[in-house]
Amino acid sequence: MKVILLQDIKALGKKGELAEVSEGYGRNYLLPKKLAKEANAQAMNEYKNAENSKNYKIAAAKAEAEKNKAALEGKILRIQAKGNNGRLFGSITAKQVAEEIKKQFGIDIDKRKVALDRDIKEFGTYKAEIKLYTGITAALSVQVGEA
Repeated sequence: MKVILLQDIKALGKKGELAEVSEGYGRNYLLPKKLAKEANAQAMNEYKNAENSKNYKIAAAKAEAEKNKAALEGKILRIQAKGNNGRLFGSITAKQVAEEIKKQFGIDIDKRKVALDRDIKEFGTYKAEIKLYTGITAALSVQVGEA
């Protein structure tokens, strides 16, 4: 019997997946406990629509990440900071880099997606890697100047 899982089940799969189970396991355990629903015509149609929707969202997110990568790749991000004798007062963080990307390029990036090659505590040019999507990253230079 085919069922569509309504919750993650360790031995069968994740929520929303289609699984083949024995008739007794499905009728006596999964269906009464609302862990799965029978894969009839209506449920299969809903399952296919959900799969198509999920695939479309993934494709749209990848396309957006590729567009953002093209806009960021190889660019120089200029940040002005206060300092003295070549050293900054404090440091430049991933949060500040993400905010400057939003200001200068209009691309909203989560601060957790910004990877700096090392701490920015002095004026100069540094490398940053922006993780836009799984397997899609953009490398850019961060140039810190004195304000």
